[in-house]
Amino acid sequence: MKRVALYFAVALVPFDFVMLFLAGVSAYFFRTSEFIAQYRPVLFYLNLPFSKFAFLLLLVIPFWILIFSVTGLYTVKRKDIMEEFFQLIASVSFALMMVIIYIFIRGEFFDSRFIVLAAGVFSILYVFAGRLFLRGIERHIRTKYRFGIERVLIVGDDETSLGLARQIEKNPALGYKVVKQIAALDLTQIKASIANPKIDTVVVGSADYGKDALVELAEFCRDAHLHFLFAPTLFQTLTTNVALDMIGGIPLIEVKHTALDGWGKVLKRIIDVAGSLAGLAVLSPAFGVIAALVKLNSKGPVFVALPRVSMGKLFKLYKFRSMIDNAHALKSQLLRHNERKDGGPLFKMHDDPRVTRIGRVLRRTRLDEFPQLFNVLAGEMSLVGPRPHEPEEVAQYEQHHKKLLVIKAGITGMAQISGASDLPFEEEVKLDTYYIENWSLMLDLKILLRTTLKLFRDRSAC
Repeated sequence: MKRVALYFAVALVPFDFVMLFLAGVSAYFFRTSEFIAQYRPVLFYLNLPFSKFAFLLLLVIPFWILIFSVTGLYTVKRKDIMEEFFQLIASVSFALMMVIIYIFIRGEFFDSRFIVLAAGVFSILYVFAGRLFLRGIERHIRTKYRFGIERVLIVGDDETSLGLARQIEKNPALGYKVVKQIAALDLTQIKASIANPKIDTVVVGSADYGKDALVELAEFCRDAHLHFLFAPTLFQTLTTNVALDMIGGIPLIEVKHTALDGWGKVLKRIIDVAGSLAGLAVLSPAFGVIAALVKLNSKGPVFVALPRVSMGKLFKLYKFRSMIDNAHALKSQLLRHNERKDGGPLFKMHDDPRVTRIGRVLRRTRLDEFPQLFNVLAGEMSLVGPRPHEPEEVAQYEQHHKKLLVIKAGITGMAQISGASDLPFEEEVKLDTYYIENWSLMLDLKILLRTTLKLFRDRSAC
């Protein structure tokens, strides 16, 4: 349901844009109508024809959208309808104040204050009507087609748990469906329950469970990519990032596995698509040269598709081939030469005999990584995130290592800019865990900038 809620939150932006434009147009023609003109003569026809007014609207509306965003009108979490209405009034009032201040400073903008106030009133009415319409569509899709329904497993048989189940049953438009309810927090039973039928969310309503059991369940939900919510009475038992949620009027606490959520995911994906397209456009001439060098240097394909794991799922990671053909089959013979002494699951060998002559150059300069821009464009990876590991390596993960699978793997990340290739695995995990728990758009931009600088200043880190 969260993904569907995010889709509708994103849809609000173009919908509000259209509603604001229609509100401005309505205000213009209302002001110039004969009914209003007989009381307040139109004085701005010559210096503000409709074509110019419409153009000005297209310039002003993005700033109104920005104000709506800052004031919280595009949050993924759905608000009460009246709360949203009053928040809309406050946001439009603030936006109007900004326009009036601008008109006061630039006196020649246009003469009619009435049209500004009318635009404000129409904006509230049109935007609210548009949002009601979208809510209706969302409710219809959920109730009739069951699209985006989040399947819930409730743990507990106390009054809170039973009340929650009743609320979900009575209100299908909430977007939840209880598919199973178990009386006790039995992790073995929960693990057996999530596959058939499929579960999206685990909710603990009872306060009778100990901290260790809840932490273990929270870690399991993280590893299984399940949402985990619990009653506020259990709030002090967990110290991880949390957020308040409501289901049918019952307050719950959601455990946040990462700071990358909601609009953050949208912005990160936009940057990934734009960055990968720009990178492919800039680097496309070099691709042909590198491909020719790889082909001439040794037998085998130009590109390799290596099995890697991201968010718990297997995918094919693309690279320029830097090793001899069939190098993976020879890895088992070289494991005894693993130069990593930290006991981690990763394999590292500086003078790996499988690496070709041109491959060493590609690895030093990280040119072999550039085809991963296709993985980013396809949505399998991100520009920034924990590096993806092989399935055999992931199988050796300890419990705290699995935190790395919460978000998409990346081409570069905290570990890559902080410790070169000899960084102990546990230090890599700590750095990537920090990134996962403290993600921000600014942090991504800093990592991308430092990665670019490292490519030019510190060849040894590549």
